This record gives sequence, structure tokens and C-alpha cells, in this order.
Amino acid sequence: MKEKAALIRLRLPNDASRPEHQGFTRLCALLATAVTDGKDVGDHKHWIRAAKITRLYERPMLAAAAHCVIDLVDQGWTVKMDGSTAVFVPPSAHGDRETEKARIRRQELLRRDEQLCRSSVRRFVEGMERTHEHGGRLVSVFNLMRDGRELAAALQGATTAADAIKPYVQIVDSSTCDKTGFKLHDIWRYFRHTWSNAYATVPGRSMPILIRDAATEFHTVIGLAAISSPVVQIAQRDHWMGWETDQFLEHLRAEPTDNAASWLAQRIEAQRSEIYLDDLLRDDVLQPTDLTMPTPEAISALRQDADRHHKRHHQTSTIREIRSIGRDAWVERAKTDLFRSKRSAALADALEIGTVLGAYLSPPTAEGLAKAFSDPKARTQMRRVVRRARGERVGTVIADLTVCGAVAPYSALAAGKLVGALAVSPPVLAAYREKYARPSEIASAMAGRPIMREARLSFIGTTSLYGTGSSQYNRLFWPAGVMGGDSATRMGFHELGRSRSFGTSHFSEETVDALTRLPALRGSLVRVNSLFGEGVSPRLRKVRLGLAALEWPANELLRHGRERILYGVPLVKNLRDYSLGVDRAPQYLLDPELPEADAKVADWWLERWCRPRARRNEVLESMRAHRLVRPIEHGARVPLPSRELELPVGEGMLPLA
Repeated sequence: MKEKAALIRLRLPNDASRPEHQGFTRLCALLATAVTDGKDVGDHKHWIRAAKITRLYERPMLAAAAHCVIDLVDQGWTVKMDGSTAVFVPPSAHGDRETEKARIRRQELLRRDEQLCRSSVRRFVEGMERTHEHGGRLVSVFNLMRDGRELAAALQGATTAADAIKPYVQIVDSSTCDKTGFKLHDIWRYFRHTWSNAYATVPGRSMPILIRDAATEFHTVIGLAAISSPVVQIAQRDHWMGWETDQFLEHLRAEPTDNAASWLAQRIEAQRSEIYLDDLLRDDVLQPTDLTMPTPEAISALRQDADRHHKRHHQTSTIREIRSIGRDAWVERAKTDLFRSKRSAALADALEIGTVLGAYLSPPTAEGLAKAFSDPKARTQMRRVVRRARGERVGTVIADLTVCGAVAPYSALAAGKLVGALAVSPPVLAAYREKYARPSEIASAMAGRPIMREARLSFIGTTSLYGTGSSQYNRLFWPAGVMGGDSATRMGFHELGRSRSFGTSHFSEETVDALTRLPALRGSLVRVNSLFGEGVSPRLRKVRLGLAALEWPANELLRHGRERILYGVPLVKNLRDYSLGVDRAPQYLLDPELPEADAKVADWWLERWCRPRARRNEVLESMRAHRLVRPIEHGARVPLPSRELELPVGEGMLPLA
């Protein structure tokens, strides 16, 4: 039976002025008519002016509400008027496949084209396309694109496909390309702008990757990828890995071992010992004896201290962020209100957990662990230990493949599969470990001293753009021997399930900016400062606060009506236990130090995917459409919108009439 869509009634808060209420009602009525007539709703300026609310736009409440509802309708929501109240209905995610793909693509193109209209982005793109002198020759970004006619001819004339295409991995860092003189990151950014979704930097760890072709003079770009910090909680992924909290505890209950008991005891001690204490002791929040014989009063005092500094962090007009990490900077960062709050709360948790579990894990044995499961309080504390362990390790041994794809003309040869395989190959894992073999910023700020975290990856996850399938990750498996492992073992992208359709991708930057400004103007005591360590997904939290300031249902409005297929590549045999830290060393399915591994992966792709496609006339013809003769028509060129749509730098608000 088809699920009935929820009805959401939207109006301005009661304290809005009468003209604001009337203006919002006029706007929604116009949008309802547009939906009925099948009109395009994308132009915010048009609807603001049509509703005659331009002069009221300086009022942040109306601005945020107006932008929000325009985006909702533009993304397929329907609206009907019930008197002066607008009733919104979200789009169904269960339509036919092509309609659903078109709707999602429209969501992504909304933000991408808005970004490409900005004058700063246009200047960057045009600067990359402009010729400059390097090595005595004039070059531009077009030298990094391969002419499709030349590639088709090379494939037809070569004895083997390996003679025509020679892929290799290039990790993007601060250096420049010796072939063109461009900064590697600028090359990566240019081609990223050709994607159907907007380019954005990601918080936390991020390692961009280029896949280039040594068979060409300038080593043209085949594709690009990026390994980034993962989404912290994905139920389907966590269950597939076996480290979901209750799932893992059930495993321990069924098979208690000395090793598991020792791991729990070590986790409790590490949580206590990796906390900077000097100021807590100096301020009499904590007594030395509380560390060995904690009392309920001591734990309560720590929680009160955490609450007090948490409020100070959000209410202080000047937010202190320590950027340079010198000899004493870890202590300085630990003393900020943000980390003082986090330290007091974490220590209170550690002492409380140790008080309950100490009776069962001193010494840590399988027998003691088994007895702990008969105590509901002990089981509750074990859940907290496992959740914290997963939260700590998820950002260090797990990563997400946030960008992955090929550019024209290579994309016609299923080169996206090559990029996917190379993104999880030994040279990438080695580069990731080398880049992040450094003190953890959050753990070190909690401890007031450098704390190292594991940097050997165990799992890399990703998602499809569409919930209807992914040709790029579908059937993307290879013998582990290709990467130096056991040839009888298969590696690749496993389908894990489907993600929930939740996020901010359906909101334009204008809407996000307007929603972000609203909470402070409405007197909210909570701020999202986008500081490292404050929390994940600052954009999502800002939008949520803005919707709350409008008194609108954030959970319902943040459901963008999209599901994505989740994929994952396990890199180790002991995935669950190494990922949690029960096992100290990974048992790799591949050889993480295999020399010239990218060449071996390329050989596999050339034989498995490239050669069969290169024999098909329709594939060769599609490649030939990408030409580097003027006027240049090439799929790897950034599709800049018309100059008539160009936005000035920083424009996010409409001009007042």
C-alpha cells in the first residue's frame, strides 16, 4: 500500500507583523498557482517581487520563510491554500525511475548553477581556460583534456589498450603540475565543477585524488576522487560492519573472552587518562581522590561544570579558536570553553562507567564480563563504552569516498569504475596513512598533549547519486590479487542498503544564508560557530536552528525526498574488531605497500572494462563528440551559465526596492 504523504502547514510565527503574514500568504498563493499551471519556480527574485514583498525583505523572518518555501516548491513540493494557511506536501520518492532521477538532478543543478553564476567562480574557471606560458609553451586547462577523436583513434590503432591509456594515481597536495604549471588543487577543483552537484569543501579530513593518463603529453585527467571524513552514523553501514552497539554487545554476551574484557577495561582507563585535569583540580571541580574513588557528588560537579562552560561557549560574543598547534597550544585549546565543557562531561562519564563496571572488570576476565551482562546497569555502561569507541574510531579508520568519477571522453569507457578501484588502492591507503599520522586535533585538545590515533583505513564507504541504481559501483569487484592480496578473495563495492532521505541539498545558498541569520536575531542562546570540535554537519545544524526559529517542523522539511544506495569496500578481514580497536592491527585483504599498484589496477580495468567497450562503435562515436577544436565542445569543460545570470561575489540577499 502506498504511504500517504504528510501534510505540513506553514505560517509565520505569531509575533510576525501583520504585513509580514499577509506577504507570506500572497507568496504561497502565487506558488500554489504556479504548481497548478506547471510553471518553473526557480527564480527567487521573480517570486519575491511578484508577491510584492521586496520592501519587507529586510525583515529576516519573512526573508527566511520566503526563500525556504520557494525552494520547496521548486523541488517538487506541492502547496495549497487553506484560508490564510499554506499546506505543503512533500514529493513522493516512489515515482517512476526516470522521473525520480530528473527530480534529483534538478535538486543538484539548482545549487551547482547558482554556484557557477558567482563572479568569483567564473573568474576561476575562465582563468584556468586562459592560456599562460609554462616551460616555453602556452598551455591552459584544455591541455588536460583529451580530444575524443584522438582517443578513439588511439584505441583502434593500438596493439593493446594499455598502449593508448596509461592511468596512474596523483595525490593532490600543495604542489604544482610539472606539465602545466597549475596548482594540483586548482586542476582538481576545475574538473570538480563539471559534476552535476555543487563543489564544496568538507569539514574534517579530506584527500583529493587525480587519476591521470601518462599516455598523453600533458598527462590528461581521466577522473577524480576524494577520500574524506565519513558520516558518523549510518545505521545500514554500522550493522553491515557488525559494530552497531547492541549488535556488538550481543556478540560479546554470546562469546565473552579475556581479550574483550581487557579491551573494555582499557577503553575506560584511556577515556580517563586522556583528559587534561590541571584546571579542574585548580578550580576545585575535582579532587585527586575522586579519580580513584569517585563519588556521586564529584560526578555531579563535573556535569555542572560541563553545562556551565557549554553555555559560556555559545553565549560568549567572541569565540576563541586556536589554529596554530605549537608546543603549548594543546593546553591553550583544552582551556577554551568548548573543550572545558567536553572534558568535564567526558571525565564524568568515565568515572561513572568505571564505578559500575570496575566490580566486574578488576581484573578483566571472560567470567567477569559474562557476569556484567546480568546487571542491567553494567550493560548500560558497556553500551556507552562501545558507542564512544565507535565514535572515536569512525573518523580515523573509516572514510567516505565523497567524490568519484571520470571525465569525458574516458567516461564512455566506464572509467568511473577505474577511478573507484584506484580510490581504494594501496597508493591511496599509503598516502592517507602518511598524511594523517599526526596528533588528533580533538583528542589532543581534550588531553592537553599530543594524542595519536590510528590512521590505517579498514573501510571506505560511498553513496550513489540516485536511489534507482549506480552504473559506476554496480558489479565493481576485482580479485584481491590485483592489489597484492589473495587472488581467491574478491574485493570491491558491496551494496549495504539505502540511506534515509535527510539533509539540506534541496535548499539554495540564499535560503541557507537567510535561515542562518535568523536564530541570533530571534534571541536564540545557541549558536553554530563552525569551529572544529563543536560538532558534525554545521550547515545542517544551522538550517535546523533557522527552521526552529520559524517554528517550523525541521525534521519534516529536512527530508529532501531522496534515497541513496549505500556501498562499502572492506579493506581488512577483521573489519569489526579492528575498526573498534579490539584488534590492534589490521589484517589487510590487499598489500598496502604494493609497488606500482595503480598500474596493476589499470591493467585489470583495461582488460575487464575498457577493451570490451572500445570495440563498440556507439562508444567510439560518443567519444568523438568531445572536441578540442574551436568552438570547443567537450564534456570535461565547465558548463558556465550565461553571463546574464552572473551573481556578484557574496551576493545572497535581494536588493531592497
